[in-house]
Amino acid sequence: MLADPSASNPNRDAAETAALAKGGRTSFFGYVLRLAARFPFLFIAGRLYGAEALGRFAYATMVVELVAMLATLGLKRGLAEDMARRPQDEAAALIDALLAALVASLAGAAVLVLLPELVFPATRLAPLDRWFALIIPFIALADVALAGLAFHHDVGAQVRARSIIEPWVLSIAALALAFTALKSDGMLIAYLLSMVAAFFAALSPALRRFGWPGGWRLDVGRIWRLVKTNVPLAGADIAEWGARRLDIFILGRFASAEIVGIYYVAQQIASLPQRLKSSFDPILGPVLTRNLAAGNLAKAAGHVRQISFWVAAVQLAAVLALGIPGQAAMGLFGPAFAAGVTVLAMLLTVELFAAQAAVAEGALIYVARNANLMWSVIGLAVQAGLSLLLVPMAGPLGGGVGAALALAIAALLQSVAKSRLLQARLGHAVSGWRPSLLLAGIPAFGVGLLVLRTPEPIQLSIGFFAILGSYGLIIWRFGFKGADRLLFARGLKKIEDEAAGLPLAPILPPDAR
Repeated sequence: MLADPSASNPNRDAAETAALAKGGRTSFFGYVLRLAARFPFLFIAGRLYGAEALGRFAYATMVVELVAMLATLGLKRGLAEDMARRPQDEAAALIDALLAALVASLAGAAVLVLLPELVFPATRLAPLDRWFALIIPFIALADVALAGLAFHHDVGAQVRARSIIEPWVLSIAALALAFTALKSDGMLIAYLLSMVAAFFAALSPALRRFGWPGGWRLDVGRIWRLVKTNVPLAGADIAEWGARRLDIFILGRFASAEIVGIYYVAQQIASLPQRLKSSFDPILGPVLTRNLAAGNLAKAAGHVRQISFWVAAVQLAAVLALGIPGQAAMGLFGPAFAAGVTVLAMLLTVELFAAQAAVAEGALIYVARNANLMWSVIGLAVQAGLSLLLVPMAGPLGGGVGAALALAIAALLQSVAKSRLLQARLGHAVSGWRPSLLLAGIPAFGVGLLVLRTPEPIQLSIGFFAILGSYGLIIWRFGFKGADRLLFARGLKKIEDEAAGLPLAPILPPDAR
């Protein structure tokens, strides 16, 4: 059993908090960029391609991204552990991980090439459809390369690849192809181009940083041990990812492609806050593993609380600013999409529930890997059961509400269960919820009700910023204290550099229960 040390190093503590803040600021910048790029694509897709084509696109990309997630074999988070164990051989660890992911992704792509109906069910196959799955290796290898860069706190590479290059290539290509003879496959081609571009944007800096390992030799046994070690992580990744896509899968079986397209737009808007949390992972992982290995359980719990609060504060702002004028926001993408306002509101609420579980999982994968996987599977099973019950009962358009409600219940269950599990393992509180969130949220909600009385263009311009401004002023004045403000502070170059240079300690054993 690990125990808290009697004393902590103030310089190290300040450097770690600064590292989290620096990663958070970089992530926030990437989040804003992704937001700026995602809306143009959804607008282009809704207005120029239509809800039915967007639904077909959503289902196809869901399938290939699922297989790509499987092909990473848990190495998006597990690679940091392997690199920490091989500090003199980091390049070899990266090559091993890339090779394992390449083999797995090629196998998955081969299955989908042979069975394209799994990617495009109940629709006539076009010539491109059969070969669409060949994008899987590009997705998987980019994720692994970015995980290697994240080990050295290089969050900027992830921002460039995933928040700038990928979404903007997707938007620009989709717009250009909409006016050509390739329009029928325009979104799929744009997706292929965006993922290939993101692959090169991820692999190039990884090769520059690590280079080719001198003396590296293929060792199947070593790679197989790496895969086996990360099986629980892979399971947790799939369960978490599946919870985000299971609703689309089940809805696609009971509703038309048009309804799937409307739900997809609502999901994409609602999932933008969640991307802020996931972009903290590259910084949170190394900091947590260092403190857990040293027995600093109180400090590890403090970092989890800090990240949870930052994420909850930003997500609540997004829920209010995007959810209250939701009908106007959905209507931007076409008149048919305005009907998805209820789904949007529910999915935004899901993100509030899911954030705490996702941050807690960042530590649970090191201290309770198997228990974390168990709760992930339970949550997925609950969501599947409720979805199968609620989606058919709700009818075609209401089916989206049923899918969102099932996801919300499952997310709340996992949030409570995983937070309590982590608190029990660390012996310290880990929840990031504070009364100041409610204190800031209630007045902003009141402002939002006033905004709803204005025309839709006003809601989406002045109203949007009025809600954000009222919330931001109150949360900054009464909610952000001390270290909280490091997320938006300047002048921290020195301690950030110290944080980047801190050595990584050995990580907890992979069989931690």
